[in-house]
Amino acid sequence: MITARQLKNGLVVEIEKTLFQVLYFQHTKPGKGGAFVRVRFKNLKTGSIAESTFRPEDSFSQAFMEEKTLQFLYKDESVYYFMDQTTYEEIGVTKEILGDVIKFLKDGMEVRALVHNDAVVSVSLPSFVELKVLYTEPGIKGDTARGGTKQATLETGTIIKVPLFINTDDIIKIDTRTAAYGGRA
Repeated sequence: MITARQLKNGLVVEIEKTLFQVLYFQHTKPGKGGAFVRVRFKNLKTGSIAESTFRPEDSFSQAFMEEKTLQFLYKDESVYYFMDQTTYEEIGVTKEILGDVIKFLKDGMEVRALVHNDAVVSVSLPSFVELKVLYTEPGIKGDTARGGTKQATLETGTIIKVPLFINTDDIIKIDTRTAAYGGRA
């Protein structure tokens, strides 16, 4: 058991048999009245984000989370299959758990997964991934001075905005946290 004053970003707690990850916390001591802790949680089952306020002495069950490195193998309808890098075991993860990770997931990519009671509850990509541009409109010579952007379809099927000088078959870096162009690879 931990108290609200011991919460930290990234910590996973169990509230009413549901796992929540702490995204942000703020311990506040107003001039008048008692102290409180404002917390922004992410529900690891549904992906929804909620904000709550607790007294510093309120307690939670800390969930034991194991971090594993998984390698993406293949997709079958709504289940994505990964291989555990240490045991070589195949693990199926649903589309709902993956969420936005799907946009930048390609064959053979390594991801970090949080596992609770032998079930994957969260998957995260590296901060930057390198993907090939399958299609984008050709840039017009001399059009790069404006610093404009155009749409590009990546090998995963995701469409993002890229600078005008990017062409089809270029390999580019994508910031997975913002889904933004991060440079040529």
